[in-house]
Amino acid sequence: MTEKALIVCAFLLCGRASAQFVDDFPGRTVALDPTGRQGWRVATGDGSATMEFRQGGAGYASILVDAMHDQRGIWWALIERDATGIDLTRLGLPGQALRIEARLRVSHAPRRVNLQLQTQRTTDYHSHLMEFDIADTDNWHTISMTTHGFDARPGDRVVAHVALMDWGLEQYRVDIDYVRVDVVDTATAGPDQGAGIPYHPPVADPKTFAYVLPVAQDGMIDTEYADVRMGQWCTRDRERQLRLRAVDATHYVLLRWDLAAFAGRRVVGHGQLELTTHSVERSADELKDFGQVRVVEILAGDPRWHDDTVTTQSLCQGKPLTRVLNPQPIIDWPVTEGDGGKTYLTIGNPVLQRLIDGKTLGIAIKPLGAIHAAFHTAQTDGGQRAPVLRFNLE
Repeated sequence: MTEKALIVCAFLLCGRASAQFVDDFPGRTVALDPTGRQGWRVATGDGSATMEFRQGGAGYASILVDAMHDQRGIWWALIERDATGIDLTRLGLPGQALRIEARLRVSHAPRRVNLQLQTQRTTDYHSHLMEFDIADTDNWHTISMTTHGFDARPGDRVVAHVALMDWGLEQYRVDIDYVRVDVVDTATAGPDQGAGIPYHPPVADPKTFAYVLPVAQDGMIDTEYADVRMGQWCTRDRERQLRLRAVDATHYVLLRWDLAAFAGRRVVGHGQLELTTHSVERSADELKDFGQVRVVEILAGDPRWHDDTVTTQSLCQGKPLTRVLNPQPIIDWPVTEGDGGKTYLTIGNPVLQRLIDGKTLGIAIKPLGAIHAAFHTAQTDGGQRAPVLRFNLE
């Protein structure tokens, strides 16, 4: 590197260090402030989960969430504060963008955490919000989100935000080593770190996927009658008996694909699950996060269940259902109504990769709020209405 290049590099590093916001929790207590201006604001909502944010150990802080008294599992818990000291005049220059970065570890996995940036003028709260899949509980993970077109001007409040959402109905912890916000040069800053997933990514065109795989096994379990087989669940359709898979307060749908041929391959982008509706019953009242379906990973239990014989007991193999099915959803989504209606559900890249690698054993579909939804199976019309998984590979 030439002397001139060294001088330029040193100048950029010094400018970045002096104009960034960073909290690496060096003290004996965490700075808290209900306004978020001089310390961290903490908040929960959409349920009865409670939280604390406190010093967890030497040089890190801990978010502690107790959701054991929650009912519906749609709670959120967040920490946020003003990211002071940032040189927002740089943000208006070409090639400059705002980046938030954090280093953390989690008590339960796989789970997702959220990073967000906003100002006092933000109205689209999903525009600079990213979820990050954390696959293990043993390691610290660095995650970052670089914004695109972030509207912040000198004098604005820039608010940095870390959140947990829908983790389940137990007690949880997220340890945070640091949170940093800075204006970066996109040409030299390098790519973002971590398995980032846009919050509720747009539904992709089914034609954009190279691989289209019908389900190998589509089963159904009853959580109330845990020892009863539901494989012959059916309705009468004119002169024929039609097998269905239903989702309601006690019935869950199980889906599994034969992915052995793709072992060792790397997934590109997100995948898509297609379900074909038979019928939907739900309240006509539009309630938040109510009357939808919740799509989750099957993390444990019998990996070779058969759709005709599977029961809750046989699937779980003595484990609690909350350990067999990940309580945190891949996605919550409304069902397209009408016989033959298509529901397209985005399956995030990390989940799809775990399916390919055999770490996730399948996908389950649960109710979110009160709903009765029935879907066609692989036995309908020669498999033409079977659940389908779509994806792309390197």
